[in-house]
Amino acid sequence: MKVKNQIHESNYSIYNGDCMDVMPTLSDNSVDLSVYSPPFAGLYNYSSDHRDMSNCSTKEEFLKQYEFLISEIARVTKSGRITAVHCTDVFDNRCYLWDFPSEIIKLHEKYGFHYRNRITIWKEPLKVRMRTMVQSLMHKFIVEDSTKCFTAMPDYVLIFTKDGDNKVPVTHEHGFKRYHGETPILKNILQAFNNANDTKFNEDQLWQHLQNEFTDSTDPKSNKLSHYIWQRYASSVWDDIRIDNVLPFKDSKEEDDEKHVHPLQLDVIDRIIDMYSNPNEVVLTPFMGVGSEVYSPVSLGRKAIGIELKDSYFKQAILNLKEASLRFNSNAIQQNNLF
Repeated sequence: MKVKNQIHESNYSIYNGDCMDVMPTLSDNSVDLSVYSPPFAGLYNYSSDHRDMSNCSTKEEFLKQYEFLISEIARVTKSGRITAVHCTDVFDNRCYLWDFPSEIIKLHEKYGFHYRNRITIWKEPLKVRMRTMVQSLMHKFIVEDSTKCFTAMPDYVLIFTKDGDNKVPVTHEHGFKRYHGETPILKNILQAFNNANDTKFNEDQLWQHLQNEFTDSTDPKSNKLSHYIWQRYASSVWDDIRIDNVLPFKDSKEEDDEKHVHPLQLDVIDRIIDMYSNPNEVVLTPFMGVGSEVYSPVSLGRKAIGIELKDSYFKQAILNLKEASLRFNSNAIQQNNLF
């Protein structure tokens, strides 16, 4: 196997190499869940390496390479289990859109996956403008010609299930106990709760009350904490993903990074891990970056396999993963409003 470095611990294995080389070495039906962001062809350039998919000269070339990867993910994924793909519509320098999600869906269906769900991740328009420099968000065109103005594009998470029956159900014996996001209690939830109870709470007080209630009773049927968390996760739009809740990454940026170094938000990954895998199951990411999709499952009691081509990202992932076991200590829980 052509890799520059590899590290194997009891709860993760990470490879500094091309996913095209590493994936064929993984065993059939060995992965319980995969979650990752493929390169957004034509939008971001992650490195100058000719093996980097983001450097493909055409969309057709990119899709041909990506198809090989999807076929490998299909091979290693257990029947009935989930692969989650973070993506967006890709725009060119004229702000014309390419429906990248539809291409992802077609390729997955070709290799035995069933398209199950599309989750929309809301993005604050000004931050999108500052991050991508897309001209269609510039206010000056409202003044000059608003036919050139369009809304900030969201991100998506596409959920696929591999054909076949899932032999090991993903269970939550007591329901959900931790919320990954900024706003677990909405005003309508607060109002409905207060209308049904004599004690009146504000949002923070209700959240604390639900945490205490969960500690006292773990009956999933009466666990309001889990019910309210699921109400938020079950929304087709995830509108409270904390955009800056990411692993350290700035030190991994190199001179040949033309546009983009920004990991996927941990809130997104954590929700997918929590919903679609059991403790000790194996989570795969073929585009590890600085380690987010390994760090999250390891910190949540899973095992993980991560593959990363770029040396500087891999080195940063090593540093980040050293902190995974400390993530949910008492101080971190308090700081992040987590139970």
